[in-house]
Amino acid sequence: MISKEAVKRGYNRGNYVVGAPTQPGYAAGIEKIGEEAYFQRDAVVVPAEVLEQLAAATDELITDTAEVVYGTRDWWAGSMIGETAGKPATPTAVIAKVSTTEQVQAVMRIAYAAEIPVTVSAGRSNVTGAALPVRGGIVLDVCELNKFVSFDEQSQIVEVEAGMFGDIFEELIQKEFGMTMGHWPSSYAISTVGGWVACRGAGQLSTRYGKIEDMVYGMDVVLVDGSIITVGENSAAAVGPDLLQLIIGSEGTLGVITTVRLKLHRLPDYGRAIAYGFPTFAAGLEACRQIMQQGANPAALRLYDNLESGLQFELAEQNVLLIADEGAPEIVDAVLAISERVCAETGVKLDDEVIFERWLDTRYLTGKSAEGFKRSPGFVADTLEMTGRWRDLPAIYDDVVAAINAVPGTLAGSAHQSHAYVDGACLYFSLRGEVEVDKRADWYRAAWDAANAVIIKHNATLSHHHGVGLLRAPYMEESLGGGFAVLKAVKAALDPKNLLNPGKLGLEA
Repeated sequence: MISKEAVKRGYNRGNYVVGAPTQPGYAAGIEKIGEEAYFQRDAVVVPAEVLEQLAAATDELITDTAEVVYGTRDWWAGSMIGETAGKPATPTAVIAKVSTTEQVQAVMRIAYAAEIPVTVSAGRSNVTGAALPVRGGIVLDVCELNKFVSFDEQSQIVEVEAGMFGDIFEELIQKEFGMTMGHWPSSYAISTVGGWVACRGAGQLSTRYGKIEDMVYGMDVVLVDGSIITVGENSAAAVGPDLLQLIIGSEGTLGVITTVRLKLHRLPDYGRAIAYGFPTFAAGLEACRQIMQQGANPAALRLYDNLESGLQFELAEQNVLLIADEGAPEIVDAVLAISERVCAETGVKLDDEVIFERWLDTRYLTGKSAEGFKRSPGFVADTLEMTGRWRDLPAIYDDVVAAINAVPGTLAGSAHQSHAYVDGACLYFSLRGEVEVDKRADWYRAAWDAANAVIIKHNATLSHHHGVGLLRAPYMEESLGGGFAVLKAVKAALDPKNLLNPGKLGLEA
């Protein structure tokens, strides 16, 4: 049996300040910051009289350019490429720090009256440029909006403010109430509850617990004019379109999330893991499909292709499938019995404990890591996650990897299946290239263009949990088709002056 403690050991805090954003590793290596912005165009400069109003309404107002650059860095490869070339992503802005919902409302009223853009910011762990102030103006830092509000024990609903960091949140509900949300994104220690909701995130155990949109019971949202609304607040409903789901994933373009009510689960006291190897990635995908469609939903159902199986498990001759579950013993044992029966038909049994322990130690090596590749100043790495139907996934895998590898300068494209559903799954691709330093941006966009052309061709979904931001903005209109006009209409109705996080989701900057 794999113990619960072994599972939780994988979610360690690492070397960072608890309850605060961590700066990307690239920041320390920057020799100089030039005056030219990498992404910002026609930036709005906040007038002196508005600065005075903001200073009076907030806990702290930061106007120094160097501090703004430092306080708006994210983990997007596009930002890293620009800043390591001496071009900060979005240096023209002021950072307004708040700690109450009333302060958020006050900032929005000031910004609305003066027609100044506002971009909400917290953990800045996103990898798509979603929180970069591309039009300048005000960056609303909500990290101190981080209080625990209440816990409804009978309904298993917790209420917290949106700026609470994930590690503090999970420790609180485990220690005080014996509960978990089961939401374990790889960034959980440097991301906030509100950020999870705003970007429609997912954790590594989402096949058991669901994505963040499945976990939100209700929330409070400050609109562009400073008014506040409550959305959700039901287990199920038939009262028109779901306004809660409209806000979830809107990336700060429709309102500012201030307080969130979330559905919790009792802490599991039992867990097991098994592992199998498959001759091809397609064979492994078929096993995953059968597992899900035969009624099992293990917490983790993760299939790695040859390259990633070699990196993580030193089994490059296999496509490794790890299946792990936690919860009531009767449920876990039944889920793994179905899984073993399915896998035994075409797979080979691997050492369960060795694979699981190795996964806990190495599951972050793929993607942005240079592990297994020679690192140079021209090295670029990123990840791309998308969803598609089971019917299409084998072809999508082959075509995306081929498209990435066909871009000159690519070192390797690879993938793993990270989240699974009855109708389809998320494939999580890794892109790695090595080119001349001044060609990094060209390679990066060419690789993304090539991969997304395949995704759109297969009518698959651009993103499973990282969101859109600036990175996927060029593909949104083609991907959504006629639905994109509806998205634009919703934005225009709720934010007619286009002040809330302009330029994201493919919308006008």
